Amino acid sequence: MTTFRRGTAIAAVSALTGVALAACGAGNNSGDKDSGAGLIVGTTDKVVSIDPAGSYDNGSLNVQTQVYQYLLNFPAGSTDPTPDAAQKCDFATPTTYVCTIKPGLKFANGNALTASDVAFSFNRIVAINDPSGPASLLGAMKSVEATDDSTVTFTLNAANDQTFPQVLVTSAGPIVDEDTYPADKVMSDEAAVKAKGFSGPYTIAKYSKNQLAEFKANPDYDGTYGKAKTPAVTMKYYAKPENLKLDIKNKDIDVAYRSLTPTDIADLSKTDGLNVVTGAGGELRYVTFNLKTMPGDSPEQKLAIRKAMASSIDRADIAKQVYKDTFTPAYSMVPEGQAGATEPFKDAYGETPDADKAKGFLDEAGVSTPVDIKLQYNPDHYGSSSGEEYNAVKRQLEATGLFKVDLQSTEWVTYSEEYNADAYPVFQLGWFPDFPDADNYLSPFLSPYDKKKSGNFTNSHYNDLDTEFADPEMSSLLESERTDGDKAAREATLGKIQDRVADQVPYLPLLTGKQVAIGVDAVKGLDETLDASFKFRFTSLSK
Repeated sequence: MTTFRRGTAIAAVSALTGVALAACGAGNNSGDKDSGAGLIVGTTDKVVSIDPAGSYDNGSLNVQTQVYQYLLNFPAGSTDPTPDAAQKCDFATPTTYVCTIKPGLKFANGNALTASDVAFSFNRIVAINDPSGPASLLGAMKSVEATDDSTVTFTLNAANDQTFPQVLVTSAGPIVDEDTYPADKVMSDEAAVKAKGFSGPYTIAKYSKNQLAEFKANPDYDGTYGKAKTPAVTMKYYAKPENLKLDIKNKDIDVAYRSLTPTDIADLSKTDGLNVVTGAGGELRYVTFNLKTMPGDSPEQKLAIRKAMASSIDRADIAKQVYKDTFTPAYSMVPEGQAGATEPFKDAYGETPDADKAKGFLDEAGVSTPVDIKLQYNPDHYGSSSGEEYNAVKRQLEATGLFKVDLQSTEWVTYSEEYNADAYPVFQLGWFPDFPDADNYLSPFLSPYDKKKSGNFTNSHYNDLDTEFADPEMSSLLESERTDGDKAAREATLGKIQDRVADQVPYLPLLTGKQVAIGVDAVKGLDETLDASFKFRFTSLSK
């Protein structure tokens, strides 16, 4: 899950936090595998909300993965949805998907988990439709209801939806307790921890938002991940990656997961007693254009500016100079390696900057140069290298002589609110896949948008219904690929969608990268959880 959907930390860990960490056992003094000592995982990802209805970001997903149960989930190393809280799920008709809930499930507060809780969980996400929430993922769902205590029926908008089972594994899928979660608003983190409406492999024992979270294994969990190998895990949040680097280098924590700089990773790979583990990820970094507020006096001029920018970027240079080749150039919103991925931006705008082509786009539309671009990026949510990345973008654009870039940055808590309020004409976002399918790099960005019914989450206004930005053809293509059981035909449609994105440029893909985690030698299981599902599972880890 984000923005991915889908965060980093806000403050250094306090002295009180240090006391709590000592109780868990730090990385350099807990060598006995059978001692019961916990693991400490460090991160710079922020948590927006523990409540699934109020978050669609990686930091929140990390917490939700540990504490909530889903109908279906991905076992370690697999991309096939398998039963978690469900006993089984299958299509009853082309437009109805039915799940039977396992008997005897309960939340940590003692309340029974039934089909009614499942239906409530999905309905409230749609009803609340929080700007930072995952309602956009449920566009395929027409309705959901519990037909009895153990059966939940989803009615879908389209027949034979090829992605819906995987949607159940995403940020929209956690099951919450209807007796404790409000139906019409997002629950605060403090209230969620107190309510103990968790049925996942862990519960939360202590919590200080974006400073410290202590997880305790849930003995009653019965699901995909199996029993936790480690009874207690502490997530320690860092304001700065350099502090995260120092603690893992000194082995004061057991694991560092998101987000160290490429230079830090290279340095730590040479440190005795540490292992750098990489895995599939498909993380996407891209520029978003607010089609309403971006520069240009007409739709034609706005498009010309977007195409000129696409012709002015040197992705390979950014990948090498900023990310030390831990990222690679992205020439589509669908990263290389996904079934159906193509490279239309390379075909349309070239692999290297072409100032003459960029000028041609602008001249043809009558755009005066230099074009003033207000470009906003976030310095903490997508890693500390974002500053270097977007300064490189600024330099490349201005090197053509066609652009003058006003580069600004804002911390994530404010950033996420402001881009949703049309405050940024051109801005950075990143994407961490919800599930391993090309559709997950397309539908969340391109689906018809209506604030009452949701749609794409970026607030780009692309395919904004009842406006000049609506795109019925794109909507039709998306519906076709989602419902086509013929693999070759579906991939051909995916190619058409990617070509259309390159022609319209509502987004400008820059880079794609892998997941990286660093653990002390005693930690096992990192390779099992850094997989294409992009779910970091504490249940896989042991020491």
